[in-house]
Amino acid sequence: MKKHIPNFITLLNLLSGCIGVVLTARGNPEAGAWLIFIAAIFDFLDGFAARLLQVKTDIGKQLDSLADVISFGLLPGAILFTLIESGLEHTHIEGPLATILPFAGFLVTLFSALRLAKFNIDERQEEVFYGLPTPANAMLIAGLPLILNQQATLSGLQIGFIQTAIHLAPVLVVLSVVLSWLLVSNLQMMSLKFKSYDWASNQHRYLLLTLSGLWLILFGFAGIPMILFSYIILSFMAKDQT
Repeated sequence: MKKHIPNFITLLNLLSGCIGVVLTARGNPEAGAWLIFIAAIFDFLDGFAARLLQVKTDIGKQLDSLADVISFGLLPGAILFTLIESGLEHTHIEGPLATILPFAGFLVTLFSALRLAKFNIDERQEEVFYGLPTPANAMLIAGLPLILNQQATLSGLQIGFIQTAIHLAPVLVVLSVVLSWLLVSNLQMMSLKFKSYDWASNQHRYLLLTLSGLWLILFGFAGIPMILFSYIILSFMAKDQT
């Protein structure tokens, strides 16, 4: 019985992604964004449960990737599609290009699937990741509609310029291309899994957790891009010490 518990949690991840896709398609990308964060919680819990119960199966690994394709691939692609389509109203782009351009958001869906396929057959990615992990990529995209609806920050930072950028379709298309490249790049990123809790072997993970909390407290949802930037920088620092 216990061997099915992690898989059940993985299915909750998948269900969250499916619900998020539907809500986004109905014109509510903000709700879709929250479903990405809920899916990320289930994505963490299924691995935690598998380690706690000492049940690791091949079907669990494959099911996890299939769920991630929806929750961290299709759903963020749908959010980008919606935002780009909305952003076209703030440009002079018309005609066939205006019809085609929103589909650039689904580049992250395609490259997320490729990223997950590479992960499943790459034995190097036990201790570290190569390329931006799909949950991190998805959570950055999830932050975009939330930033658009943010009114102020605790630090007093004016985020109007960030909101203006998110409203511009060309900016989002470029973002989609850059994130797609990061997903399948050979950049070495640190794993966020804790095998122990001592400071020496986890100092960069603890620093990331601390910085993440700090950015969110000071800047609200506008701190999400800063968290990703911190993750990339700390991954380089961790690599230099290995």
